[in-house]
Amino acid sequence: MGQFWSEIDTWTALTAALAAMSCAVPGTFLVLRRQSMLGDALSHTVLPGIVAAFLAAYWLGIVGPHSEGGSTMQFVLLGGAVAAGLLTAFLTEAVQRFGRVENSAALGVVYTSLFALGLLLVRLYADDVHLDADCVLFGAVETVVLNTVGDSDVPTAAVLNGCVLVANLLMLTVCFKELRLTTFDPDLAASLGLNATLVHYLLMAITSVTLVAAFQSVGAILVITVLIVPPVTAFLLAERLHVMIALALAIAGSSAVLGHALALWTPDAIFGSLGFTTVDDSSTAGMTAIVCGFFFGLAFLFSPRRGVVVQSVRQSMLGFRILCEDCLGILYRGEESSTDGAAASFLNVSVLGTWRGRLACWRLSWQGFVTSGGDGWSLTASGREHAEHLVRSHRLWESYMARHFALPDDHLHEAAHRVEHFLDVPMVDQLEQELDQPGLDPHGRAIPGRSVRDHDAVDT
Repeated sequence: MGQFWSEIDTWTALTAALAAMSCAVPGTFLVLRRQSMLGDALSHTVLPGIVAAFLAAYWLGIVGPHSEGGSTMQFVLLGGAVAAGLLTAFLTEAVQRFGRVENSAALGVVYTSLFALGLLLVRLYADDVHLDADCVLFGAVETVVLNTVGDSDVPTAAVLNGCVLVANLLMLTVCFKELRLTTFDPDLAASLGLNATLVHYLLMAITSVTLVAAFQSVGAILVITVLIVPPVTAFLLAERLHVMIALALAIAGSSAVLGHALALWTPDAIFGSLGFTTVDDSSTAGMTAIVCGFFFGLAFLFSPRRGVVVQSVRQSMLGFRILCEDCLGILYRGEESSTDGAAASFLNVSVLGTWRGRLACWRLSWQGFVTSGGDGWSLTASGREHAEHLVRSHRLWESYMARHFALPDDHLHEAAHRVEHFLDVPMVDQLEQELDQPGLDPHGRAIPGRSVRDHDAVDT
């Protein structure tokens, strides 16, 4: 561990983690307000504000050519970022209102124009004021240890991003009610006297300050990753706001630490084993983005409530349960329609003979609802009670649809087939009472009465 990880790596990872966590706080509310693109725009439009503030301070003599990392310069850059952020929000609303275009189109106009202006300023004056365009765009978190506070080993960027994180958490604590209310129900907030516009501009100012604090660590291109991806990942995992914020902070911080560790490990472990001896290092900011994307991919696939895989498994299980209940209904109707078992045997061959039907019947057999014999599958006493409840639900729903909707008889079965699997005993009893306890369905078939299982379900 000594050769792989040193004290410099600790400060580098800590600085990246603080920058990512500070971005995750305002990013959470941008995601919930469906303004993620505005966060992307701010991460780029702060560029002309930063460059303009730097050039103004340089030309006015407020800072010298060697004061770029000093505290005075940091405040100058923060001021420029805040001005650019507020200008972005104001211009976006103005273009949307007077140009009568949608918000995304207005944001696209302002975003691209201001970012292009920032890039132009960088290219025109980079040689004169020692402003590194690559550092501006991609960040240089590995070099933060070169600029420390006084004679200590603490990087200035770590202190700055730590202060911003504390300020963001303090703002979140003080203004939590206002932020939550204006985020989820701005109309209610306005009726209670809260100025949603003022809260919006406050959020833009805080986001701008956060972005410029993380600017030198993450860079303008990659800052959007730690601003949006951790909150989106947390959104997939959490149902409550405070849990989402905590998860976003945890994901952002761990992504930065793992990203730096992978930046150290990847060149030798992967590229070295492949024979690429010229690959000596990797970018911490880039690897942080990759780890953030990896966490998002896991949440997207395996989130307990919204994961694609989990939802697919849940839908498959629901489909299999419906198939098993359909098999019970088929066997019940087969017994009902024939005394010699000929119709039941035909149903066994035509429907239950498929591999899905056999699998469902094996499941029902394991549950004790069906048994297999020479003529195929047949219902047990327990299975017949379950089947009677399904058929009762089906035929009562057909009767309800026939009474209240002008539908032909051949349209009733499909609707009842979809609903029968989701009607519980109290709902079925209510249907029966509303229909005055009919004995036959619209097709003239007998509606089964309440089974022992139904009585037990009500009693429990």
